[in-house]
Amino acid sequence: MSPITILIADDHDVVRDGLRLILESEDDFVVAGEAANGAEAVQLCDELHPQVVLMDLRMPGMDGLTAIKHIRRQQPDMNIVILTTYNEDTLMIEGLRAGARSYLLKDTKRQVLFDTLRAAARGESLLSPDVIARVMAQSGGGSAAVSKTTASNELTLTDREQEVLSGVARGERSKEIAARLGITERTVKAHLASIYHKFGVDSRAAAIAVASQRGMLPKDLS
Repeated sequence: MSPITILIADDHDVVRDGLRLILESEDDFVVAGEAANGAEAVQLCDELHPQVVLMDLRMPGMDGLTAIKHIRRQQPDMNIVILTTYNEDTLMIEGLRAGARSYLLKDTKRQVLFDTLRAAARGESLLSPDVIARVMAQSGGGSAAVSKTTASNELTLTDREQEVLSGVARGERSKEIAARLGITERTVKAHLASIYHKFGVDSRAAAIAVASQRGMLPKDLS
């Protein structure tokens, strides 16, 4: 298999150097380029077409959040993983809604980083239970808000789509959702595609963020 090409976007030289050393200790990662700000990240994405962008949020000039929006407009299929020092729920929600597949802090263990990047390269989102809980907490979540919120926004999900969405929010993979619901993995993916279309998103992470803000996730996902 070809190695996963990664673009690192961070304004600190020492962080980029450290990430390069960490990533290239694994045989399946290659750092294709480095950007010191959001504008450079946008330009290098266009030139290098990496499989995954590892994006800091706070950078001089164009910040990471703005860069994510530019990149996703130019290359809708680009896989972006946020890696930041800032443990701020608002930034996390905005980043996921802008199209990032995952949100990591810089004190993340390296194996979690590796697993998240590999998932992103497959077009998947790998969100920790902590991130999912924080996304839900931002909305004040809860099934009681569903009817009011969906009615006001003219957005509804079928019962099966709601079951699939709940599985996504639990961190289940498509095959796990399929096994639990007694349907095929292909059917799960079809339901996900429908959910994405209704929400105007294209990733699990963004779907969870939107559903949480609309009060469409149950309080207890255990």
